[in-house]
Amino acid sequence: MKHALEIRSFGRPLTLAIASVFALNLSLNPALAADVVTPPNPAPVEPRSEGDGPYDRLILRGGYMVDGTGAPAQGPVDIVVENDRIVDIRVVSAPKLKIDESKRPPLNGGKEIDLNGAYILPGFIDTHLHLHTKKSGQNVAPEYILKMWLSHGITHGRTVGGDNTRWTIDTAKRSANNEITGPRFEVYPMFGNAEIGLPAPTTPKAAREHVQLMKKLGASGVKFIGAPEDVLKAALDEAGKQGLNSTMHHAQIAVAYANVLDTSAAGLRSMEHWYGLPEAMFEDKQIQRYPANYIYQDEQNRFSEAGRLWEQAAKPGSEKWNEVMDTLLERDFGISPTFTAYIATRDVMRMARAKWQEEYTMPSVWNWFRPNRDAHGSYWFYWTLEDELQWKENYRLWMQFVNEYKNRGGRVTVGSDSGYTYNLYGFGHIMEMELLYEAGFSGLEVIHAATLQGARQLGIDKDFGSIEVGKKADFVIVEENPLANLHVLLGTGAVRLNDESGEVERIGGIRYVIKDGITYDTVEMRRDIRNMVKAEKERLNIPAGLMPIETVPFEN
Repeated sequence: MKHALEIRSFGRPLTLAIASVFALNLSLNPALAADVVTPPNPAPVEPRSEGDGPYDRLILRGGYMVDGTGAPAQGPVDIVVENDRIVDIRVVSAPKLKIDESKRPPLNGGKEIDLNGAYILPGFIDTHLHLHTKKSGQNVAPEYILKMWLSHGITHGRTVGGDNTRWTIDTAKRSANNEITGPRFEVYPMFGNAEIGLPAPTTPKAAREHVQLMKKLGASGVKFIGAPEDVLKAALDEAGKQGLNSTMHHAQIAVAYANVLDTSAAGLRSMEHWYGLPEAMFEDKQIQRYPANYIYQDEQNRFSEAGRLWEQAAKPGSEKWNEVMDTLLERDFGISPTFTAYIATRDVMRMARAKWQEEYTMPSVWNWFRPNRDAHGSYWFYWTLEDELQWKENYRLWMQFVNEYKNRGGRVTVGSDSGYTYNLYGFGHIMEMELLYEAGFSGLEVIHAATLQGARQLGIDKDFGSIEVGKKADFVIVEENPLANLHVLLGTGAVRLNDESGEVERIGGIRYVIKDGITYDTVEMRRDIRNMVKAEKERLNIPAGLMPIETVPFEN
């Protein structure tokens, strides 16, 4: 008997369920825009019921501080918070020495948390978020996603694209005011998506009006994916005039005239993923080598051939490689690589069977992840070993560029792009940190990318991104040393043999997240998330544990 998970209905508002491609198609095909109707807003996110504080005075006692600036761990330290700001940081001892009580700041009737031996990091900043809802193809409550993000240390970020700009901006304001449980986030609507209330722009004048409306609605920036060349250039210029930040997924449909050198010259501030970067480094071609039967809207075509792109570009260290890198460095251009968004392409079974899929993945999200031609990022129609091997080589070259860009002073941030490709909310952020480490970043460089570099990219580093006096009280607290093993930041922790007991145990998982001086018990929060998933499985009569990928029994 088939159980409820095998029902293939997603209740998506769009036939293709690919909002970004839909927006681009509208921009390139203006006749389609007349059929667009602004979608109804999702239900408001439930009011916050978690978290203690803020306090008139809160002292974090005796932890080791990694401040996000690139400095090594220090401590033990006492950190004093008054309301939502850091007011004092004091080193009170050294490892294996007794605390010097004379150096400790007085409590003065405040609240204190004993963090002896724990590590205190700045709140993480995720530069590529999608806040899906019951109206998205993922069909999940936003409360679930917001808690997944916060429980993995994300206290700030940016959403890029979406189908409900007004609702998203309102939700962002509520989170900034701590009316709901979740990170703060900047909102970057998708350029060309008619859901903001204007037809997809087809002229430079309309492009400017589109950007002006985003500013009026309260957006912090604009996400681009593509548009006719004159429309795209006008929109980028207008974003600069309006003081809006910008980033772009350089879609293959438009990259022939809009690679990363073209767009950064026109004012683009940063890029997502890697599309548009190898194309700027072509030496013996102008257009990627596509098979004759390639169709962009066939996502296995799209992503399989994307895994063959970097090998077509200039070789590492070549004149062209350095020319492109030097130009982007001169333009102070940011890169949010989102390695984790594609990690399943090099080993789909590993990601589909990751430990966290057991208890943290909602059935509707699992439905979205499984092979499905009508769900963006679910392109495993017949994913082969050859595809995986090509992607491993793609990663090798891509990671080499990103690591070298960082080494030469470029700004690289942590963006997770979760909710697609077996890439789960919250967990994807930590996976992205781990992939930066794989690329060659040190542990401190990973933390720097996840905190201060992200804040700089978003233009919020005056208040966020590092542990410094005067900045907002945003912290991630973990009992194990994340510089020794980033796995301990995962909600599922890391496996370790306890040599004293002989038992195999799980350690780690973030213990507390503090946002604006409000302390969240993330152990309780993750338990709440697991209960949400368990209840939904029980409602649908789905057994506990990993859910099946196939929809018919495999009898062999």
